[in-house]
Amino acid sequence: MQQSSFGEVLTRLWPDVDRVVPGLRAGIVAAAPAVFARYRIDIPLLVAHVMAQLSHECGAGRDVVENLNYTAARMMQVWPSRFRTLASATPYAHDPRALANKVYNGRMGNASGSDDGWTYRGRGAAQTTGREGYARLAQATGLDLVNHPDLVNDPRHFLLCGVADFVACGCLPFARADDIVGVTRRLNGGTIGLAQRRAWLARWKGALGEVPIICSPPLVPEAPAQAAPPTPPAASPASSSAPPQPSRLGNLIAALAAVLKRS
Repeated sequence: MQQSSFGEVLTRLWPDVDRVVPGLRAGIVAAAPAVFARYRIDIPLLVAHVMAQLSHECGAGRDVVENLNYTAARMMQVWPSRFRTLASATPYAHDPRALANKVYNGRMGNASGSDDGWTYRGRGAAQTTGREGYARLAQATGLDLVNHPDLVNDPRHFLLCGVADFVACGCLPFARADDIVGVTRRLNGGTIGLAQRRAWLARWKGALGEVPIICSPPLVPEAPAQAAPPTPPAASPASSSAPPQPSRLGNLIAALAAVLKRS
């Protein structure tokens, strides 16, 4: 079977990726090598866990801003401790801004009596929520997300913000252990949508089985120079005639070039 590129897999699993944010697919594909390298997402298992969670959180690119347009009855189901009666929920029905400030203010770094709940409602690949969440992500990415929260949905930064949030929440060790329950609890705070997340994980694992995971070398400072090791004994004629073996870095660069050419 001919190998697919990451971009082709993304298009197959996120068929409406450009519907809400034009150019989102191209932005994700362009950013993927550097983002995956930066966070050591370097094997198919890790990519599958990251993309499964992001697929669920943002609806495969269709739900990149939290929908807070609820009926009163639905509010009682989602926030039973805040809306114990229909009468208490009715004033916020179909009023997303008022509902966001009601349920999100006074926590997650949002100030009481402010518009923070609405300003810092869920957005992006990982549905980052709350002033603290945006501030933490801003520190991780270097983007001014507190003053410009919509940057998380910029195609150039969408994948970076999603993966950075995934890592900042402590998901990576659980992903390495293939523990979707642990990953979900770290990212979601519970296990909401676990069945759907499992289904996404199965789809991404199956699709990525066809794709080589290529990461560009991470941009990190070079290690300090060290003293040269003792000169080894001269190689015998037989050993010196063996062809040199390609380095791992050389293999990665060559493979990356091949994948980008196919995308």
